This record gives sequence, C-alpha cells and structure tokens, in this order.
Amino acid sequence: MNYSTRQNNSVTLSGTIVTNPQFSHELYGEKFFEIMLCVKRLSSASDLLPVCFSERLAPMDYFEIGKEITVLGQFRSYNKLVDNHSKLMLCVFVKEVSSLNNDVNPNLIELSGYICKPPVFRTTPFGREICDLLLAVNRAYNKSDYVPCIAWGRNARFVSGLPVGEAISISGRVQSRQYQKKLSETEVQTKTAYEVSVSKVALGSDCKTTSELYAQALNQ
Repeated sequence: MNYSTRQNNSVTLSGTIVTNPQFSHELYGEKFFEIMLCVKRLSSASDLLPVCFSERLAPMDYFEIGKEITVLGQFRSYNKLVDNHSKLMLCVFVKEVSSLNNDVNPNLIELSGYICKPPVFRTTPFGREICDLLLAVNRAYNKSDYVPCIAWGRNARFVSGLPVGEAISISGRVQSRQYQKKLSETEVQTKTAYEVSVSKVALGSDCKTTSELYAQALNQ
C-alpha cells in the first residue's frame, strides 16, 4: 500500500481532556505521553479514550485538563506485560492536534485490514445480533496493529461468514466499554475495553479514509 497517498488507519476525535499528561514511553530519544479524552456520543453517554502524543507535537501545557481539542491520528495496538501475561493495549496515536473543530465528526474511524481470527457471532438476551472480529491493519516498517471491532445487526451477519484473511474496510467510532471479570468466587474486577463499533463495512478497501473526510470538511 502507498502510505503517502492513502492511509488504511485513520481516526478523528473531538473532546475534552480529563487527565494530565502521563509519561508513556520513550523511543529513540523521543518521549511520548498519554491523556484521556472524553468524547460525547449523540446520547447522554461519553467515551473515555486513551490518546498518545509525542512531546514534539505541541508544548506540554497545551494538553491541560478541560481543554477541548480535535485530534487526527491512528488507532494503534501494542503488547504490554501485565502480571506476567502479555496484554493487548490500544490507544489513539495523534499526528495532528488543534482547538475544537465543530465542523468534523467528533468520533470517526476508518480502517482497512485483514480478519485475523474467526469472527464470533452471538445474540444478546434481547435478541440483538452481534459479531466480534479482530482486524489486522498494516502499518509502515512491516508492523501491524490488531484492532478489536464489534458489528451489529446486518453488519454482524455479514462479517460472521467471512474467512480469516479476508480484506475488509470498515468505518465507525472508537468506544470504551466497561465489563466485569470474575477473579474468584467472591472477587469481581471492573475493567475497560476499547474497540471499534462498526457502522459500515465493505470488502476490500472501498471506504473513504478519515483524512479525506477531514480535509473535505475543512474545505467546505
């Protein structure tokens, strides 16, 4: 894929910073920090999403609690050792940041990748159809991001029949979801999962990327 002409992993988020920057990691002398961004849904609910940025992106005091910003970047994954187990971690890696832009969708993601695990189809107690899938999205320098996605209704039925290795494009939003993990008969731990809620899916790479939509909105 030609990364200079088309991105296969693109995210736009608009929201309010709710945590101070915390050191994440250092790579080749460049430090990276993480904040939590509160992104409102159309309903009264909100998503609290991890956002990672380089110290070179903007002065640190730019990322103050309460500031409303719009970021453009990628949804990335990495493995972290937690309690002697490798855990898949997810965050939005920022490439551009600006003051809040009300002219763009506040939560929009476009991905093109390959199904890397058999999709898991299920039905809720209320009869709603859901399908979980894991998408491998190529990144530069022979790296890949592994992004959990959840599809609903007709989309769930469609992706449930796709084989491992199938190339698909999706659009939707990044969401946070709390769930409870049973540790013992008496202990339950509340955890947070991050995933893509799919609103559109197509075979191959037919979805328009967020960067194209973002530029289109700015030029209107």
